[in-house]
Amino acid sequence: MSHSFGIIAASILYLTGMLWIGVNFSNRTENVSDYILGSRGLNKWVTSLSAEASDMSGWLLLGLPGYAYLSGMEASWIALGLALGTYANWKFVAKRLRNYTQIANDSLTLPDYLENRFRDSLKILRSVAAVFILIFFLIYTSSGFVAGGKLFNTVFGLPYIWSMLIGAAVVVTYTFLGGFMAVCWTDFVQGILMFFAILIVPITGMFLSGGPADTLAALKNINPELLNPFTSVDGTALSLIAVVSLMAWGLGYFGQPHILVRFMAIHSADEIKPARHIAMVWVILSLAAAVLVGMVGRVYLPQTLEGAASETVFMVMTNDIFASFIAGIILSAILAAIMSTASSQLLVTASAIGQDFYKSLIRKEAGEKELVSISRWTVIGVAIVAGLLAIKPDNLVLDLVAYAWAGFGATFGPTLVMSLFWKRMTKSGALAGIIAGGITVLVWKQLAHFGGIFALYEIVPGFIMSVFAIIVVSMMSKQPSKEIMDEFERVNRAELR
Repeated sequence: MSHSFGIIAASILYLTGMLWIGVNFSNRTENVSDYILGSRGLNKWVTSLSAEASDMSGWLLLGLPGYAYLSGMEASWIALGLALGTYANWKFVAKRLRNYTQIANDSLTLPDYLENRFRDSLKILRSVAAVFILIFFLIYTSSGFVAGGKLFNTVFGLPYIWSMLIGAAVVVTYTFLGGFMAVCWTDFVQGILMFFAILIVPITGMFLSGGPADTLAALKNINPELLNPFTSVDGTALSLIAVVSLMAWGLGYFGQPHILVRFMAIHSADEIKPARHIAMVWVILSLAAAVLVGMVGRVYLPQTLEGAASETVFMVMTNDIFASFIAGIILSAILAAIMSTASSQLLVTASAIGQDFYKSLIRKEAGEKELVSISRWTVIGVAIVAGLLAIKPDNLVLDLVAYAWAGFGATFGPTLVMSLFWKRMTKSGALAGIIAGGITVLVWKQLAHFGGIFALYEIVPGFIMSVFAIIVVSMMSKQPSKEIMDEFERVNRAELR
């Protein structure tokens, strides 16, 4: 693609705006609570849009459209699972987590909450949780850097490595400077940009292809199986394992630290319900449009995109349809998607290292400024390692995201949900659930090439094993103390207010 001045100008304008937000909030960051949780000061709009923007990441504009481009309506199973998972997370987890984390000694991070919830004086839960956060966020953050590399490589023709480094540098800079509030406010802006971009591209492409009826007819002509959600493109029926695996993406929501932290940070639990309504409108329309991008792209684009190139369908369509400056604004939505998630992941990882390793195990007397400094430099260190993992340009964004998503969903999902709703759950049960879920995902992923039952998305066996471990070990353990039981009842009463 040509180096268009308009696209470059729009991208620079966008990047400058994001950096300005980071610098602006750096002046307001005075303590660890400010840096990690924004002192619980988010409103419903920022909470909802930043949660969804940090959730969807580059795979909404690259991975999912690419999957739909190759597989058609088969991709709708992922979209359906994600929509249901989003709703369940907002409906059942958000308010209770907000209340519980505040009542449980004003917990700032997910490991912090688990330690306080189960009175883990030995800090085992905190340390084990931080290890899994580091492992899976390295994979997740690298997927964002891969997406950034593909963006600048496709749009500007820059070498992939340089492209990846440019995107990573901007994310690291505003996360380093501004912390949680910078990340959330940039996510808010990015969520708006992503929403309009993902809608305008497929709608415009459809009408340039002759309208909905002509586009549908063209898809049937290319391959009628593209329109059948129950078959693969080769005409074979989707197996039960395939459908369950695609729908199971929805299970991942309950264990994503970068999403859960938004629930913890909202100003008031009363704002959860209106925030949920805003989030669901965003999610349903965006997921439907992402699938539509891939299918319309199959008709609109004269060239065929093979393999990893299929994930560039949104970029190629945008560059072809719109004038340079408008294309630059729309393409900035991809950068927005990448940056919103990568920055959130870097921040959660930094908080895990700073709060859950450094302060708990290395320097318990560390002061506020020292912890903020440690968190900031952790952002740099994690970004370097994630960048090394992202060096290969043929990595599929969706594959990397799927692995990390499963890891978090199975490691923390069952533990978090059951800790919120099961009074009898114990510290040993929580530890068993975290380890069982995380290890199962890591092992199952390595067995996937054997096929058969191992073709099942690793989040499913990971989730099941985690739930099983929590129940069995909790029932075998001594009943929680009266203090823990009483605190659980305080949360129940807060729910009724």
